[in-house]
Parts: sequence; C-alpha cells; structure tokens
Amino acid sequence: MKDLAMLFEALDFAASKHQFQRRKGSTETPYINHPIDVARRLVGAGEEDPQVLIAAILHDTVEDTETTFDQIATKFGAEVASLVKECTDDKSLPKAERKRLQIENAPHKSRKAKCIKIADKISNVADMKFHAPPDWSLEQITDYLTWTEQVVRGLSGVNEILESEFAQAVAEARKAHPH
Repeated sequence: MKDLAMLFEALDFAASKHQFQRRKGSTETPYINHPIDVARRLVGAGEEDPQVLIAAILHDTVEDTETTFDQIATKFGAEVASLVKECTDDKSLPKAERKRLQIENAPHKSRKAKCIKIADKISNVADMKFHAPPDWSLEQITDYLTWTEQVVRGLSGVNEILESEFAQAVAEARKAHPH
C-alpha cells in the first residue's frame, strides 16, 4: 500500500510541476497526460516495479520544470532520483548535441531506465501519428522518427512488448506521414 500511496504522490507532484505546460502536438493536450501515458505503457508491458513507475511519472520534471534531483531524492528516494537522472537531458546543451548524446548513451543505461525511455519514445511517436506539431514539416517528422529508432536501437533487449509497441508506433506514424 505504501508503494501505491507513493505512486499517487508522484502523480500529484508531477501534475503540480507540469500544470501550465502543454504538449507540442496540434491538440496541445495537458503535459501531465504524457508521463501518465508512459507509466501506463510500462504497466501494459508487464513492468510493475513501483520505483520504475514513479520514475516514469517524474521523468520530465527536472528537464522541463524547476525541479531538482535533490528534491526528487528527498521526496521519492535515491533510486527514483537516479532513474529520473538517467532519463534527463542536459538542457544547457544545444538540441542537436542532446539528441546525439541520447543515441550514444542509450546502450549504457540501466535496464529500468531503458524501459522508461522506450515507453517515453512510444508515447512521443504515437502522438506523431495524429498530433504532430503543426509547424513541423514532413521532413522534420521523418527525421524525428529516424532519430527515435536510433535511440531505441541502443535501448533494445530489455522488454519485447515495449520494443514491439515502439516498432508498431513508428510504422503507424510513417504510414500517417508518408515521404
């Protein structure tokens, strides 16, 4: 029951931190829908470790809000903070460098972080199918899909269900945006 309470605490924390943020897609859905979707996809793929699910809910808080790793460690523990850190890009770097580092660092992440990252990529790619950012060209969408495939290739070997869902999401997004 303690784990369930902590999961709801993470949902409340993330909802508060992301409360004024919207997704980039054409529907501009509330941002909190994304970490919820990531956690839901993990559960659907058989990942039931409470630390993984809590980290999935919190995976963008440091990257996209004023949250620190110390705050997460204090509130949710060192393991959750470590997983969030593995899933966080350094926003002080240029976008192209962050993307390059995601590809380069993917194979070196822990199994748990790899699962979160794959579920994150599934969620993002699934959004591309119908809700790509309105200002993105077909080339940008195609480049994004190719980049996510490169990242996930380095994350592979941890959960067949997630990897299959990712492949299906990319295929559907490419079909929706043929080049």
